[in-house]
Amino acid sequence: MPLATPHYLIDENALAANLERVDLLRSLSGAKCLLALKCFATWSTFPQLAPHMDGTTSSSLNELKLGREKFGGETHAYSVAWSDGEIDEALANADKIIFNSLGQLDRFADKAGHMPIGLRVNPGVSHSHFDLADPARQFSRLGEADRGRVEAAMDRVSGFMLHCNCENDSVEAFSALLDQIETRIGDLLARLDWVSLGGGIHFTKSGYDIEGLAARLRAFSEKFGVQVYLEPGDTVVTDTTTLEVTVLDIVSNGMDVAVVDSAVEAHMLDLLVYRQSASVAPDAGPHRYQIAGKSCLAGDVFGTFDFPQPLAVGDRISLLNAGGYTMVKKNWFNGVAMPAIAIRRKNGSVDLVQSFDYADYVSSLS
Repeated sequence: MPLATPHYLIDENALAANLERVDLLRSLSGAKCLLALKCFATWSTFPQLAPHMDGTTSSSLNELKLGREKFGGETHAYSVAWSDGEIDEALANADKIIFNSLGQLDRFADKAGHMPIGLRVNPGVSHSHFDLADPARQFSRLGEADRGRVEAAMDRVSGFMLHCNCENDSVEAFSALLDQIETRIGDLLARLDWVSLGGGIHFTKSGYDIEGLAARLRAFSEKFGVQVYLEPGDTVVTDTTTLEVTVLDIVSNGMDVAVVDSAVEAHMLDLLVYRQSASVAPDAGPHRYQIAGKSCLAGDVFGTFDFPQPLAVGDRISLLNAGGYTMVKKNWFNGVAMPAIAIRRKNGSVDLVQSFDYADYVSSLS
């Protein structure tokens, strides 16, 4: 009997295909890859992911602890701002700690003296299609941007985090960005032991030149004598997961609208944040429908798609590419039922690995 909807469905075979590309990049480049838990933290998949990666990187104490407890490997601790109440626990769970500012470094470096310390540096250049996600946007708080201040702190750190990419699917664009970084702070990079180039490099995309990326990374590593780290998140889980939903009603007000048992703001929030559409396959046929959620938000719309047959109440729809920034952002808006999480194993069987009910909704409030 098929699982009730809504649920996220993760496909192990699709994950395996992406992980083969992760392995290839690691092998050819010498770079280490850390899973960015801010994007994907569904720990039931970690036994499959961990053998193909070098550890995890975090954006909070909770993510840090999850990486340590469930993933293993290297555990990098980063936060835009650590508090006095969490720094000791963060240090106890980390292999490296990365401070976002010199203020944070000044405040906590003495406590962290027993481990490698990194500093996030904002080189003033980036690749992003969205100002909202651009780490080098005007007045950015993400990393130290003053070269003089960074240079004065060089004897206190062993590495930099340079997270400058968002959905960069071009080796040429990535290489050009790295050229600019080398010109601006290359003399500082040569004084380090390691450099994290962050995430946002879409190297699992079909047709992507992994060999070209690997060669550029290896050249960078050898030029400055540093261990390079990457922090892939979305690219690891791209095209591995669907959000399975069921049509609850068909309404028409100028066009046919299929209302499903899910909600964009609750279950695929990034679509709303970045004003994007979901996708379905094959998205072809003579019958066009807007697919909309069941929340009260007027703009709760997944997108408009074409179907080969008319939709009817009870039909199931698979919304594609629902892995990154979905399960980590899901919420209880309108009290809409939280999607369960399931995994389609390599042999085709489907296992329910997590579900949520009214008690979870109540316990999330007070």
